[in-house]
Amino acid sequence: MKPYYQDDSCTLYNGDCLNTLKNLPSESINCTITSPPYWALRDYGVEGQLGLEPTFDEYIDKLCDIFDEVKRVLRKDGTCWVVIGDTYASGGGLHVEQSVKRQSAIDTGAYPDNPPNSKIRKDMGKSLIMIPFRFAIEMVNRGWILRNTIIWHKPNCMPASVDDRFTVDFEYVFFFVKNKKYWFEQQLMETLTRDNSNRNRDITKLNNTPGRSRMAGLKTNNYEYKNKRTVWKVNTKPYKEAHFAVFPKELIDTPLKAGCPKGGIVLDPFLGSGTTARACKDLGRKCIGIEISKEYCDIAVKSLAQEVLF
Repeated sequence: MKPYYQDDSCTLYNGDCLNTLKNLPSESINCTITSPPYWALRDYGVEGQLGLEPTFDEYIDKLCDIFDEVKRVLRKDGTCWVVIGDTYASGGGLHVEQSVKRQSAIDTGAYPDNPPNSKIRKDMGKSLIMIPFRFAIEMVNRGWILRNTIIWHKPNCMPASVDDRFTVDFEYVFFFVKNKKYWFEQQLMETLTRDNSNRNRDITKLNNTPGRSRMAGLKTNNYEYKNKRTVWKVNTKPYKEAHFAVFPKELIDTPLKAGCPKGGIVLDPFLGSGTTARACKDLGRKCIGIEISKEYCDIAVKSLAQEVLF
């Protein structure tokens, strides 16, 4: 299996991720960090791409088949982090943010609306399909251990042209492991600034539990730090290259630090524009990336050569 690109920090393969994963040795990966293509959101114009399955059940099944292979190549003490968003049933089973070109093709009949999508639209109306939860439940059914459901809060989210619901400003990050004991480095955050009108539980005897005392000893005896919480406020950032779904490097810095030792190997089976690879390079980890689109492989290689990602 010949890499598309390789340097001291990154090995990149251009191809179908499931087939490529089958060529990787078992228990060779310390950590997986990735964001798969969301169901019925966009057509990336690549044959065999994930996300265009006629039903969400097929999408979940295919996605979890891929993560079966991820589980095989992950070390026994490995961690797995997955960024994934939801989809609305409206629009013929396609998210309202899909490309105008594709929606036009559906409207004109050039791209026929799939009967299962019509059924989804009829049965579920304008409902969220609950893709992240279906995915997480199936992963647990297949033997993964779900340690955290993390909320990626996006303060600068894109406005939505709707007036009958709230604008969605978050996505999910699921933290999975394959065994009860795994490599993890605790991440701390500063306690909130004291407010005279509200007592901060983190710096008072209200939270002076044995666990708090032990953790406080890592940094200070004055409760200045606490265990990192599960709502992560990270702004989205524009990227000038032609890739739709770029998550910010700051989002995956924490999983990298928490879930992969220095010099460890990180796998991203849906590498996209290469954010994971660049974060690994900056933080002293090695990356194995798989990307089905040659165009995005070229973007990833270009980002690795930049002094600053974006």
